[in-house]
Amino acid sequence: MALTTVIFDIDGLLIDSEPLWHEAATDTFKSYGVQLTNAMYATTTGLRTKEFVDWWFHYFKIDMQHAANAEREIVKTVLRKIEEKASIMPGVPHIFDFFSSKQFKIGLATSSPPELIDLVVKMTGIGPFLSATASAEFLPYGKPHPQVYLNCAESMNSKPTECICFEDSFNGMIAAKSARMKCVVIPHHSQTKDEKWGAADLKLSSLQNFGELHFDRLFNS
Repeated sequence: MALTTVIFDIDGLLIDSEPLWHEAATDTFKSYGVQLTNAMYATTTGLRTKEFVDWWFHYFKIDMQHAANAEREIVKTVLRKIEEKASIMPGVPHIFDFFSSKQFKIGLATSSPPELIDLVVKMTGIGPFLSATASAEFLPYGKPHPQVYLNCAESMNSKPTECICFEDSFNGMIAAKSARMKCVVIPHHSQTKDEKWGAADLKLSSLQNFGELHFDRLFNS
């Protein structure tokens, strides 16, 4: 099956927003008298905000009547933090130029809300490259469920087996592979050596490092 389509995650892949999500969550959870360690936070990276909040509210036995408000506060805070100080990840212009030159359809698929998609598209200037965007915000299930990837592909009239996905989280990788798509992972440097990335078709340290040899390997695998 020919490859015709590439789909990118956003958080931690196109912008360095994961630390800002962590900051926003820490700020919000502090008001409930609890603190997430770095290790705890890492276990829920890639989940939707609602699932993230529900998981840790149950874990810390916080009254669930406050969950919706905590979710709204985290999203409001992270959008402000991203706009103020998020940096674009190395290789973003390169990777969009690379696939555009091959006339690939290009999409975004994220667990984050649509407002974040709009903000990141504006910050990175990738709007002219995009054929579709998809958010799992209002789907029955977010990543690691594959639906957001399937929806993004369908909106571009692409079959799942024609798609390459770029991800930085374990939950995202599982979602992409469950959708029967090729998956390139670019983990945070602190997780690069983890064996959990074994399901990926390719693992790199940066978007900037992706080139013709990697593309050919995916195309022929």
